[in-house]
Amino acid sequence: MKEKYTRIAIKVGSNVLTRLDGTLDITRMSSLVDQIAELRKEKIEVILISSGAVASGRSEIHPRKKLDSVDQRQLFSAVGQAKLINRYYELFREHGITVGQVLTTKESFSTRRHYLNQKNCMSVMLENEVIPIVNENDTTSVSELMFTDNDELSGMIASMMDVQALIILSNIDGIYNGNPSLPDSTVIREIEHGKDLSHYIQATRSNFGRGGMQTKSNIARKVADEGITVIIANGKRDHILTDLIQHPEQTLCTRFIPSKEPVSSIKKWIAHSDGFAKGEIHLNDCASQLLSSDKATSILPIGVTRIEGEFEKDDIVRIIDSNGNQAGVGKANYNSQQAREVMGKHGKKVLVHYDYMYLS
Repeated sequence: MKEKYTRIAIKVGSNVLTRLDGTLDITRMSSLVDQIAELRKEKIEVILISSGAVASGRSEIHPRKKLDSVDQRQLFSAVGQAKLINRYYELFREHGITVGQVLTTKESFSTRRHYLNQKNCMSVMLENEVIPIVNENDTTSVSELMFTDNDELSGMIASMMDVQALIILSNIDGIYNGNPSLPDSTVIREIEHGKDLSHYIQATRSNFGRGGMQTKSNIARKVADEGITVIIANGKRDHILTDLIQHPEQTLCTRFIPSKEPVSSIKKWIAHSDGFAKGEIHLNDCASQLLSSDKATSILPIGVTRIEGEFEKDDIVRIIDSNGNQAGVGKANYNSQQAREVMGKHGKKVLVHYDYMYLS
């Protein structure tokens, strides 16, 4: 049955866009652009999250001396990003489609204001029939503020832009029920909520990307929990995008079934904000048990035993249960000094409200 989507995000990995020597695979890029143009004819808005800049730049320049990993990424991406976006521009122009470049950093998602500013930028582009082509700005990113890889970025973009589906194209057909190199291993076609994948995920990384199937699986679960269909498929297969939309039942892939529960915009932002947490709120046994129950529960100062780190009001903080495990993240209603003054006390206002909290 043909899927009825009006807005999707497509993430294309480095191993899809590049050959083994790191040069851009123009034939593959052209094929993907042709397919996206077909989807546009079906009135589907597309946001493209594209890797390939670093790999592309690596094939163009040979450093005069040995560089550390950050310097390499900055140099190669500065050269490769220009090459990559220019190629996309020319390929899409053949279809009469305008594209725009959106370079972002993880830090740009750290505050609600920056988050909404990015959302507005891409919304305006889509309203004017411009395809946003998104990539991490590796020229200014530093190690501790980098995305795990563009899988993480694509999950944040998909969530932020309220897409109905996120398609992650890699060089593998999906998540296998065993080692993909073994003949008896097959692709898991659908993944329901709560399915344990720990026995299936291979902890290996691609030649040019920073992440692997573990990252893809974690991102897919989180995004699916927000009500978005997530599909992992092989971007090197011919007609993969159009087949996924037009013939989903016959197309080999792994599909994460989305939650039917609606998730607010603010909760979507908080769900992807763990990397921006400024401090920790530690809970006692009673508060931990309430938080893990089916009842919607806010965190009151009476249930807090310790505050770690320094943070301001409205900053993201980690929530730690009585066993020392992270239970989630949330937006603080106090700064750290105020939180320490009221912790353990009755009759004080909520420290983290349920509506501004995401539980792991």
